[in-house]
Amino acid sequence: MAEAAQTPHSPARSVEMGSAKERLVRAASELFCRQGINATGVDAVVDAAGTAKATLYKVFGSKEGLIEAVLLEEGRAWRDWYLGEINSCGGGPKEKLAGSLLILESWFTQKRFFGCPFINAVGEFDKEDDRYKEIALAHKKQVMTRLIDLAREAGSEDPESLAHQIGLLIDGAIVAAMITGDAQVARHANKAARKLLDLDP
Repeated sequence: MAEAAQTPHSPARSVEMGSAKERLVRAASELFCRQGINATGVDAVVDAAGTAKATLYKVFGSKEGLIEAVLLEEGRAWRDWYLGEINSCGGGPKEKLAGSLLILESWFTQKRFFGCPFINAVGEFDKEDDRYKEIALAHKKQVMTRLIDLAREAGSEDPESLAHQIGLLIDGAIVAAMITGDAQVARHANKAARKLLDLDP
C-alpha cells in the first residue's frame, strides 16, 4: 500500500485536542470500537477525554446520546474517506466499483481498525431496538446511493441489485478482516468483484 495512505482516522487527532465535545466523541469512539460499547462505562470515557462526567451529561444527555454522536461522527469520517477514494479510482464505473473493495486494504492495515462501528453497535444491542439500526441504515443508504449510481453508469440492467452485491462483498470483507486480522481479504473481495463485473483478473 502507498506509504501515505489516508484512512478514516489518519492523521489521528490527539484526544487532548479540541473542545470537550470533540474530546469526548474521540475518546468514546476509540473505546467503544476497541472494547465494545457495553463494556465501556462513562467513567472510562471521561477519564480518556480529560473532562468531567457532568460535562458528558450536559453535552449529550446520556450515554445513549454519546453513542449516537459517536456513530454519526464515525459514519461521516468513513464516508468522507471512502467515497472520496472511490471517486479518485482510475478507470470507468466498473473499475471504480471493483476498486471500492481494494480501497479497504489501507483501512484494514491500520492499528485503529476494529471493524465497522455500525455492525458492532447493532450486534451489541437488542435486535428489536431500532435506535442504532436506523443510524446504521442511514449511513448505508448514502454509500449504496453512490454504488447504485456507478452501477447505472456501468450499464447494468439492474443497478440496485449489482450495487447490493458489491455492498455484500464490502460488508463481508470488513467482518472477515476484523475477525482474521488479514488485510488481504480486501484483495480477495476485489477479485470477486472483478469477476462479477466481467473485468479482466
